[in-house]
Amino acid sequence: MENILIRNATLDDAAALLKIYSYYVTNTAVSFEYDVPSLEKFQTRMNRTQKNYPYLVAEINGKIVGYAYAGNFIGREAYRFSAELTIYLDKNFRRRGIGGKLYRQLEIILRDMGIKNLYACIGYPEVEDEFLTFNSAHFHEHLGFKICGKFTNCGYKFNRWYSMVWAEKIIG
Repeated sequence: MENILIRNATLDDAAALLKIYSYYVTNTAVSFEYDVPSLEKFQTRMNRTQKNYPYLVAEINGKIVGYAYAGNFIGREAYRFSAELTIYLDKNFRRRGIGGKLYRQLEIILRDMGIKNLYACIGYPEVEDEFLTFNSAHFHEHLGFKICGKFTNCGYKFNRWYSMVWAEKIIG
């Protein structure tokens, strides 16, 4: 088994993370974003997140192969004990346990921060196609998340409609 190092992300990692993310923007409906953000915009997003939440990277032999972070859920004070999680893996390093390690480490950190509920916003096809599968929903379910809501045909990308589901995991 490969030795996977999970560590805190730095702004110096941004180019490698953006390279991973850009695949999902340009080739999939996993991200509902249409255009790959600039490196500067991506670094600004990272910096904003890191002020209050963990932002982790996974490395194998010094190569960044994935990242995950937590963020503000909804943005109102009453939601301060909840967090939204996001994860992206290098397309060539999926199904190796990397995502699970990232999420488990996030969960430990977030629990220590007093977070009680984890949420994930997941692109969800009515029928799998070349741009979106059920893999993300299944990944989250495997880690103990339960689908708790669905927004039907709310995202339009690649000239087709996609739904979005929210999944939750109660940790406190």
